[in-house]
Order: sequence, then C-alpha cells, then structure tokens
Amino acid sequence: MAIGTLTALPAHAGKTLDSIKARGQVICGANTGLAGFGAADSTGKWTGLDVDVCRAVAAAVLGDAEKVKYVPLNAQQRFTALQSGEVDVLSRNTTFTLTRDASLGLNLTAVTYYDGQGFMVPVKSKIKSAAQLKGQTVCVQSGTTTEKNLTDYSKAKGLGIKPVVFEQLEAAENAYFTGRCIAYTTDASGLASTRNKVAKVPADHIILPELISKEPLGPMVRRGDDEWYAIVKWVIYGLLEAEEYGITQANVDSLKTSSTDPVVRRILGTSEDTGKLLGLDKEWMARAIKATGNYGEIFERNVGPKSPLGLPRGVNNQWNKGGLMYAFPVR
Repeated sequence: MAIGTLTALPAHAGKTLDSIKARGQVICGANTGLAGFGAADSTGKWTGLDVDVCRAVAAAVLGDAEKVKYVPLNAQQRFTALQSGEVDVLSRNTTFTLTRDASLGLNLTAVTYYDGQGFMVPVKSKIKSAAQLKGQTVCVQSGTTTEKNLTDYSKAKGLGIKPVVFEQLEAAENAYFTGRCIAYTTDASGLASTRNKVAKVPADHIILPELISKEPLGPMVRRGDDEWYAIVKWVIYGLLEAEEYGITQANVDSLKTSSTDPVVRRILGTSEDTGKLLGLDKEWMARAIKATGNYGEIFERNVGPKSPLGLPRGVNNQWNKGGLMYAFPVR
C-alpha cells in the first residue's frame, strides 16, 4: 500500500517501439524447435507458449498478432542476437539467472513458465532415480544452465556423471535416442517435448521424478530501452491477471460493455487508459487477450494436460490456486 498523490504522465514510445512501428513487425528470437514452446510446422506456421507471448505483444503494439517475424536461435546464438539488435525480444525457454541479468546487458521481463531440470532414461534401463546415474553418460546441450547444473549436481551427490556435450539441441537428442548416452537432461518441459516429438515410441522413455534445479523461464529484452521493457513485461502480467479475473479470448469483447468489475474494466481500457503510460492506446491489453487468450488458455493449448505434451499446471497455476503465477496489478 502506498499513501500519497502521484501524477501519471504519458510515456514516450522508446526507440525499439519506434523501430517496430516503422517496420510493421516484431522480430522475436525463438527456439530452433521445441514443441509446445516454440516450433514451426511444415508450412512455416509457428506455435507454442513462447510464440504466443510474441503474438500477444504484437497484438498490443501493432494491432495484429500475425505481424511477427520469428528468428530461430540455438542456445549459443540467442544472447548475441538480442544484444546486437537482430531481434527485439528473446522468447525462447531461457532461464533467468544472476549472471545473465547482471552481465549480458539484457533485462529479464517476467516469468512465463516455472520449470526444473530433470532426466529422461529408457524404460529398459530399469533406472528409477537420478541416484542410479552414478558413473553413467548423460547427453546435454552446451552453453546452457543445464550443462552447469548437471556438473554441480554430479559433484554435490558424488555421482561422477560423464557429460556428453553437444552444441545443437537436435544433436543431443539424437545421441540419446541412438544410445550414445544412458540419459538425456534438460528442463522437464523440454524432456516432455522431446519425448513426444522425437521418440519413436514415447512410452519407451520415462522422465525421472527428481528435479535438480530451479528454472524460471521468460522473455528477455535489451537494456537501455525502459519503455520497451515495460511493454513486454506488462503484456505478460496482463495475460496473467486476465486469467485471474476471468477474461478470456471468447468473452473479452462482451466484458468491455457488460463488466462492472473495476479490475476487468481497467485491464480492458474501458474505465482507464493505461496504454498511454506505455506509449500505446487504451485497447492494448484487450487486443492481446483477444489474440491469444489469457495465460491459462495459452498454457492449456500449448503444453497443458490435454495437449500432446500433457504437462500438469502445477507451480504454473495462479497464486490463489496453489501456484507461483502472481501478476503485478495492471492499474
């Protein structure tokens, strides 16, 4: 709670938003192919939770969720591409860490998926626990927190795990499925995606129960443009708060005229113009929700229990339903 009188001033757009409006497109750094989070199909259509964040941002700032150019980036390329201005936003299963926050010249926006690193093994290996990986080979992608976590975990538990390291995600996956390693490690969500997409028979592989790290994932932007940072961050919080207050892709238009809830009216721009504080118009958040649905809808469509990945909502549920998703107030 804060006491006092504050005068809210309209924001100027900022250089990144100016560039986006001039080109008519948001350039989004995406994964090279992680089903459920960011992947292109055979026709070039991109889908996934991370992709939907970019679509929501484009809807908010350009009025059209399709005005996004996706640039596939591997783990080694991703930060350089954002630092150099090749992409406007990196929305690609990237973990927020102190080192990345403090040393790359980038800003962490908001967490879109709380994850943890795990292990996948063949059922025929009869391995039931990570403790049974002592002295075993584990496939891992280089240039990731995953590689460092594996080393830390092995050392802390005295397991003597032998990492088999690959620069490309696809190479690490292929090495595991062809038997070069007894296990494959990455974020648990990535394991589920890989098992569903790459395994000839998904049921032949199990994900072990242990999570060995915290992996808060979310979009990143360059430092030095506070206006763009605020836009990306608040679009995410808006999607979260929309779910909390029951605003969906289907009812967003009707709620503009029917809702008497002050929070709903504020989010949809019918009682206050929050957009002017971001250099946008008052319909910014309503357009984002209309384009992608709220956070819960994005989750369920891309990675939830009824999707091919079949991931439980778990800690990614709303804060008032036992999860960690707690949106800052759009007000």
